[in-house]
Amino acid sequence: MPTATACREQGEAPPVDSTTTPDIHRPPGRYALAVAIAGVGMLAAAAASLAVGVRSISPAATLAAFTAYDPVDIDHLIIRDVRLPRTALGAVVGAALGVSGALMQGLTRNPIADPGLLGVNAGASVLVVAGLKLGWIGGMATLVPSAFVGALIASGLVYLLGWLGPGGPTPFKLVMAGVVISAFLISITQAIVSTDAGVLNPFRTWIVGSLASRSFDVMLGALPAVAVGVIAALLLGPRLDALALGDDLSGAQGIDLLRTRLVTAAVAALLVGAAVAAAGPLTFVGLVVPHIARLLVGPDYRRIIVLSAALAPTLVLASDTVGRVIARPAEVEVGVVTALVGAPYFLAMVLRRRMVAL
Repeated sequence: MPTATACREQGEAPPVDSTTTPDIHRPPGRYALAVAIAGVGMLAAAAASLAVGVRSISPAATLAAFTAYDPVDIDHLIIRDVRLPRTALGAVVGAALGVSGALMQGLTRNPIADPGLLGVNAGASVLVVAGLKLGWIGGMATLVPSAFVGALIASGLVYLLGWLGPGGPTPFKLVMAGVVISAFLISITQAIVSTDAGVLNPFRTWIVGSLASRSFDVMLGALPAVAVGVIAALLLGPRLDALALGDDLSGAQGIDLLRTRLVTAAVAALLVGAAVAAAGPLTFVGLVVPHIARLLVGPDYRRIIVLSAALAPTLVLASDTVGRVIARPAEVEVGVVTALVGAPYFLAMVLRRRMVAL
């Protein structure tokens, strides 16, 4: 059996001795407390998203927009027609990205895996841009399927590259394959945009990741795919727990490794496709949130998925709210803010893992 240090150097999970490993779950009370706090945080972030923006609206006016709606009051119109759809979309997109990140980390057995790092965002983006150029995208009914197919193709390419060479698709090889596929697909996307001015304008605001100027139709178009993806992710939780033990132990438990990995990749692609179609490729949400959830509730993937679904909307909504106020009267897109938050966190994680491996 390889040593823990050797596994870390290869980017794999350390070996687990099932005869001596203690209960790995956090106490149930701690899990319930974490979910409760995450729920309160999500509600607070949603309230801030409704109340705070380029135009200052008092808490009383915000509440009155729902309890005593006046269709001629400009503040009420902003709350109901602009900020409410934006907030609802942020919650749906955040949940999709948080859960997809948890699935990716379970699939690769790597806590620094992320849909953006594994090429899934780039795959969804390139097919959306191709659809805009070729004219087959005419709304969310075609946007979500296009993004999903692109994300699925990118996942397949990453996994195919991961199989090359000795050892099969190790976590380290999957991440490296994701970096290569991302760079390739991003170059195709940029080539399409640079040669077609008609694609450039809608692409410019979409590619950075934005919740602005989105209607309820966009949220409702993404919601079914996200709901199906979250439910499927919860059902996959026990199998991801088994994968974390390594191929030998999970296979001994009767887990079909290939099927589990393919289904997990497909569900993650569905979630990422819906999120990217609705708001563009928001980076680092799927990296930061599942890692925090794992620190709070332990390695049980059902708990990680539930907590990620609550924490990620908080991060997305808080980032969107901050982006509205830091450059008044202009706005900083939510994708820029999540990148500013996530990039240092990712760097700290990489350096910490490197120090542990040494």
